[in-house]
Amino acid sequence: MKNVCIKIKSTQTAEGTDDKDTTELFTYGKMETIKDGFRLGYDESEATGFQGSHVVMEVFSDKVTVERKGRAVSSLIIERGKKHHCHYGTEYGDFMIGVNTDVVNSDLTADGGNIYLKYTLDINSSYMSENEMFINVQDCTQ
Repeated sequence: MKNVCIKIKSTQTAEGTDDKDTTELFTYGKMETIKDGFRLGYDESEATGFQGSHVVMEVFSDKVTVERKGRAVSSLIIERGKKHHCHYGTEYGDFMIGVNTDVVNSDLTADGGNIYLKYTLDINSSYMSENEMFINVQDCTQ
């Protein structure tokens, strides 16, 4: 496991609006090489609204999985060209969401790199939002 600095910029555009809601997070985490990809782990903060939760993200060439455990529990599968129905938990309740992915780009190596994701979310087959996520991972010492 390697100490890494993780920067995440997430932009969400809700249905029927041009308003973009952007969230940025900088955190320390751990990264390790796994078969065909990489595993990142970090703790959520108050800035994300999920303080008290731990995230494990597995990054592959065409798929990223995101597991959140702790105060909020969720599981997302973001896979290029596919739609997945996933469990999403919040402090206000849990629900199923559809994740339809357009883009998964990653140049992540054992030394760090970038991940770009573009996907839409729906609830009960009703479009909810278009999402973009930029993730930068760099080697760092805490």
